[in-house]
Amino acid sequence: MDGLTYETVTQISQISALILFIGFFLCVLGYVFWPSNRGRFEHAARLPLQNDPDSGEEKDERHGQA
Repeated sequence: MDGLTYETVTQISQISALILFIGFFLCVLGYVFWPSNRGRFEHAARLPLQNDPDSGEEKDERHGQA
């Protein structure tokens, strides 16, 4: 072996980056579709609809306070 050439280093770095990003993507998918996180995401989905921008009041739905 004559040593590491530029082409070899680029292939190794591209393949390792691809594996790293696929692993990161799978971790994100696992987090998103984990059953215990469902309530957190449903609450976050309702946040834009909770506050009435015309009333000037913000209501905290969890504690029932205005």
